[in-house]
Amino acid sequence: MLLPETAPQTDLIEVVRITARPDSDAVVGDVLEIRVEEQARQVLDLVSALPGSEIHRCFASGYGLRAHSPTDPLFEIAFCFRCHGALVLGPTGTPGPVRRGLQGFDPDSGPGRELLDLFRACAGAAGA
Repeated sequence: MLLPETAPQTDLIEVVRITARPDSDAVVGDVLEIRVEEQARQVLDLVSALPGSEIHRCFASGYGLRAHSPTDPLFEIAFCFRCHGALVLGPTGTPGPVRRGLQGFDPDSGPGRELLDLFRACAGAAGA
């Protein structure tokens, strides 16, 4: 999966259980876990390893990520493991271009299963 150009600046990732349909500006939900530095980079490596797939129609995302630099929010991604869609969002005012839009990913691939396992583990640890 293609990540925004700002991805290398990521220092912290919030793993989010989405509670409302993502709008054009934000992933809305409860933070399940925060991953910093090397753990944040490992999550982004996993996301970037997701192979593409055809997107279906539902987009009922359940989990997402919010990426931050040490000083600014960078981008957010909402994932729907049913329709194979990932919605990439960037906050207005973010330095540099942020690519927004819906991408297809294969949730049945090794990285897709690993990412879903990560989300579920974070939800279980948070009692969500």
